[in-house]
Amino acid sequence: MHSGLLALFAFSPILLAAVLLIGLRWPARRAMPLVYLLTAGIALYVWDMSFNRVLASTVQGLVITLGVLWIIFGAILLLNTLKHSGGITAIRAGFATISPDRRVQAIIIAWLFGCFIEGASGFGTPAAIAAPLLVAIGFPALAAVLLGMLVQSTPVSFGAVGTPIIIGVNSGLDTATLGSQLTAQGSSWDIFLQQITSNVAIIHAIVGTVMPLIMVLMLTRFFGKEKSWKAGFEILPFALFAGLAFTLPYVATGVFLGPEFPSLLGGLVGLAIVTTAAHFGFLVPKNTWDFAPAQEWPSEWLGSIEMKLDELTAKPIGTLRAWLPYVLVGALLVISRVFPEVGAALKSVIVVFPDILGETGIKADFMPLYLPGGILVAVVLATFFLHGMKVRELGAAVGESTKVLLGAGFVLLFTVPMVRILINSGVNAADLPSMPIAMARYVADSVGSVYPLLAPSVGALGAFIAGSNTVSNMMLSQFQYGVAHSLGISGALIVAVQAIGAAAGNMVAIHNVVAASATVGLLGREGTTLRKTVWPTLYYVFFTGLVALIAIYVLGVTDPLVGH
Repeated sequence: MHSGLLALFAFSPILLAAVLLIGLRWPARRAMPLVYLLTAGIALYVWDMSFNRVLASTVQGLVITLGVLWIIFGAILLLNTLKHSGGITAIRAGFATISPDRRVQAIIIAWLFGCFIEGASGFGTPAAIAAPLLVAIGFPALAAVLLGMLVQSTPVSFGAVGTPIIIGVNSGLDTATLGSQLTAQGSSWDIFLQQITSNVAIIHAIVGTVMPLIMVLMLTRFFGKEKSWKAGFEILPFALFAGLAFTLPYVATGVFLGPEFPSLLGGLVGLAIVTTAAHFGFLVPKNTWDFAPAQEWPSEWLGSIEMKLDELTAKPIGTLRAWLPYVLVGALLVISRVFPEVGAALKSVIVVFPDILGETGIKADFMPLYLPGGILVAVVLATFFLHGMKVRELGAAVGESTKVLLGAGFVLLFTVPMVRILINSGVNAADLPSMPIAMARYVADSVGSVYPLLAPSVGALGAFIAGSNTVSNMMLSQFQYGVAHSLGISGALIVAVQAIGAAAGNMVAIHNVVAASATVGLLGREGTTLRKTVWPTLYYVFFTGLVALIAIYVLGVTDPLVGH
């Protein structure tokens, strides 16, 4: 079969997802089952995979989905537990007193607190938490949603304690084949994954440090009395300081500790540094910037939900006690990842599926205690006692979290198995390369050496379609790696810019906008937000691609498998 036609068949599931989700505006829960069926059909009838192998890949996908859902459940459950214990109310109240300048408030709440929440929870929660928090202290709903969307950029690659890398890249690449090739070169899969992680952290820091400035510029330009860029540039020193306060600890953590912690610790350290600096007026402009009086706001800025700081609980709780569960999450994760004996003890509880349905090379496992989900649930149980909660309150938190899980879970039940069929399609009776490799070869032949410039945009497109950095990495990591391999350039770097592009794509991911808009009663106006967030997204993917080009062709960045 002609390579172009083969690539078209391989690409058709992703194309169908784009048409149904973007063109016809179908919800993912309707679109993804069809995409899964098309993938299975192409695997069986074009790639000539055995039915048993397609089924085994599907089972493997379901086991991986279980791990993803366990993390999502833990993250959302902790958030809802804090909502019912009064923790979120205390955190809100603490923010309200930091500075009267709206630009400073936007940077601290949307950027730093948002980055921290992304590191702890991921899956669109920063916008869902930061947006109502901003509205509660007097921001227009539309501005709050915009800021909540823009934070879903730099921290997202390490969101939900590293899920986009740990699960997304790990299950998106053919680890069995790559692992054996790396071992033959005297390296290992763990070293290679850490190389990807370090590349992600470093390039995000280069491109993302200006994000707080971009956030403030958009705030003053679209929502200020004078509608000026000038008021945004007035806070440039403070904005860059806030950018670095997050990205410096973020890079150090990514390079030395791995993918679980950069956003979590970067956000926590940045929050401590910048709130203290703002408290003492360090780099804060002399003039205080505010919105026009609320009665002068256009109706399209306003949501239908009023936020009251005391809406959830009358039970007072100290700021320190409110933050303690998140500090615990960070501490337990660091202990379990840094001390091998603790990690080994948690990993000993494992459900293994070796050689699923007798298909060699298709295996999966589930480690409930070692996965971040286990640690998050343990912290929830600790919070129950630390915050003196009632069983009824914890029950309500579990109920709300389960509802969210069912929505996310249904989509993933089809998405992850679809990805595993794509990856496992290399073993077939027709002697064809796997579907991602067939696509990659065609793209490499068509585009050539400028591909690194385009690689982040491919990741962003994946996130725009799937609404998730993790799912984009699952769908496209093997494709991106294949293009890099065909071009003889660093696979670790191209997979890294895939993960970065997929993070930036969250700024325009439709279901993130819907989730954020819903929390402040702005449903139906997602287009207004997307027209604004598309510009920072384009900035992010273009400069990430530029950095990748320079790294490969000027600095000569490479990895063990180049040329093999």
